[in-house]
Amino acid sequence: MSDKPQHRYVVVEGPIGVGKTSLAKRLGEYWGGELMLEGAEANPFLERFYADPRGAALPTQLFFLYQRARQIQSMRQSDLFEAPLRIADFLLEKDRLFAEINLDENELDLYKQAWSHLSLDAPEPDLVVYLQAPVDVLMERVRRRGIPWEQQITREYLERLVEAYTRFFHHYDRAPLLIVNASDINPVDRNRDFELLAEQLSRTTSGRHYFNPGPI
Repeated sequence: MSDKPQHRYVVVEGPIGVGKTSLAKRLGEYWGGELMLEGAEANPFLERFYADPRGAALPTQLFFLYQRARQIQSMRQSDLFEAPLRIADFLLEKDRLFAEINLDENELDLYKQAWSHLSLDAPEPDLVVYLQAPVDVLMERVRRRGIPWEQQITREYLERLVEAYTRFFHHYDRAPLLIVNASDINPVDRNRDFELLAEQLSRTTSGRHYFNPGPI
């Protein structure tokens, strides 16, 4: 285990297939941090959504919204005591990004009403790590990891998702941000890649930074 960084709350984000959950888990092991994962497999509507995006979009999004609200509430309650380092694989704001892609106008209005009634007050991260990769790379990684219902994800859907993430993080300034080109590195399976990235994470305490080492 490495010495822990200054951060107490680190979020790893990025589109489907980019490796955010795997990286969050490895950082948790490396730093001895407490993981807070979105747990997509717990959503009973997700498989149906990939098979029928229009028919199952609203219950899928509402399940994720309430799931994340419970996680944030639990995190808030534990802050009454000495909180450990936490590493999450989602930003709460990400939920609205997906809602805007997947819901029609009326469904989005209903979703926004649910959001407003929850009175969500998520703590700001000390660092956000945004993993980027081209759509071709994401498609191949989704194929390789072999989750059955994910095999129905279309290239068009991933293109829209990548574009939405790009827009979101272009304007994001609520926490220090490290933008990582994850196309040619593998910080989950290659120790050298991971050590270089972890060192950069520990140094990033303010502003917007880029990590683009190329193949190592």
